[in-house]
Amino acid sequence: MRFTDKIVLVTGGGQGLGRAAALRFASEGADIAIADTRLDVAHATARDITGMGRRALVISADVSDEGECKRMVEKTMAHFKRLDVTFTNAGIIGTGGIVANMPTENWDQVIAVNLRGTFLTCKYSIPALIASEGMSIVTMASSMAGWDTSLTGAAYMASKEGVSGLTRSLALQLAPYGIRVNAVCPGVIKTRLSFRPDQTEEEWETHYERFSQRIPLRRVGVPEDVAAAVAFLASDEARHITGSMLLIDGGQTLQSWSNAPDDDAYPVNIR
Repeated sequence: MRFTDKIVLVTGGGQGLGRAAALRFASEGADIAIADTRLDVAHATARDITGMGRRALVISADVSDEGECKRMVEKTMAHFKRLDVTFTNAGIIGTGGIVANMPTENWDQVIAVNLRGTFLTCKYSIPALIASEGMSIVTMASSMAGWDTSLTGAAYMASKEGVSGLTRSLALQLAPYGIRVNAVCPGVIKTRLSFRPDQTEEEWETHYERFSQRIPLRRVGVPEDVAAAVAFLASDEARHITGSMLLIDGGQTLQSWSNAPDDDAYPVNIR
């Protein structure tokens, strides 16, 4: 119960990693402001939270819109009267593609949601956190931010590298207030974020099973793995950690494809 009676704002809290984090915070005693563009999934998460005996507030917010970000924090403060933790989870992968062929609007959309959205969420959360003598901000970076490389993910990579830099700068800025700022950097996690709508559940599971053989721990992560790390970084147990990038990838980025280019699994069993 590390967050008893604390107030946590989770952007993109209706599904995937945001939902898992919101439920984890609530299970440890927090009341949750769930911001999302999809109110149906946000209300579903809110019902689960209230079922735990905690309070939940659903807010419609597009984090790329400055006015909506400002209102998001204002509504949180008006309803709960304080803010202790902000988790800037909202993000998109985008359509990707080779830079020379990428429509500029695709680039702009990914940067607007992932990087501008994180900036705006932090910008308006900071005064509320300071006034509440809050605990921390946790941002959502990626294993692509400094460890891995995606051939067709230039916009996504650029946005997440930007989040990493923003996180470190904010950690320095907010340290005098006792507010810590850290990032989680997930590798491949079992969510629908990166998969086509026309894929079947069987195709989805087959892909993950194949991919797990290229991860040293032989498993693909689940949202609860990331939620546990978010809760740790937000809690007082991480009181001497700020400006860090916590990689959550099962060892995925440790691999060197050149060591076993023809094997189905990596690393090979050395026993």
